[in-house]
Amino acid sequence: MYVLVTNDDGIDSPALLPLKQAIDQVAETIVFAPDHNWSASGHPKTMHKPLRADQVTLADGSVGYACSGAPPDCVALAWLGVLDCKPELVVSGINLGANLGYDILYSGTVAAAVEGVVNGIPGIALSRVLPAPDEYAELARFAARLVQQVEQHGLPAGMFLNVNFPAVAWSEVRGVAVTRLGRRVYRDELVSRLDPRGRPYYWIGGEPPGGVPEYGTDIWAVADGYISITPVHLDMTAYHFHEELRRWDIHASCDARQSQSPADG
Repeated sequence: MYVLVTNDDGIDSPALLPLKQAIDQVAETIVFAPDHNWSASGHPKTMHKPLRADQVTLADGSVGYACSGAPPDCVALAWLGVLDCKPELVVSGINLGANLGYDILYSGTVAAAVEGVVNGIPGIALSRVLPAPDEYAELARFAARLVQQVEQHGLPAGMFLNVNFPAVAWSEVRGVAVTRLGRRVYRDELVSRLDPRGRPYYWIGGEPPGGVPEYGTDIWAVADGYISITPVHLDMTAYHFHEELRRWDIHASCDARQSQSPADG
């Protein structure tokens, strides 16, 4: 299996090379990562300027690519032909910070895995809840075992795995929990300042997000010391709401237009 290893923290992230080296033991890998940090960037697609992908030598002597674009751009360039071989799996991470619940809508780490899925490539997104010990080698070995399982069993089309490691020492991890997405609670605050010319500028500040630790969710799992694995599908349709929505008064204007004859103008 040919595995594309990427992230959103950038090619210099201390968690990237251990991940690549662990997966090297079970598959062929190539690192194709952003040349700078894209945390909380969502899913951008660069179409307004050219992209560069420069070959770099990683600390272990292997060759990788540093891309001027966002994490999804890295996956797209690799898939579209910058690499000689098309990746068969995208592994994104290990992110330095959690991606739980609604975080996946903001996460550049998750966006890279999603970009793979959009193009028919299965994906795994890996994140570490902070603060936590820098045990990247242990986390990476777990990721490599998960890569083996994906190769053996496959993933359904349109699906990726969102993995979060708890903020405990590896020796204290209680196990693995298969979870659903939890409900994040954000504590954003507006921070307003004036520049030297008296013009206002703003920061989005506040405390780190919390969450509702409902049993069975990713938020509950990591809070209880478990590795959370959430299978996520790209189809976000709220099917349970279809019948309710059909009962809304949203058809009248369309019905009136359809009953109007061409002669009515």
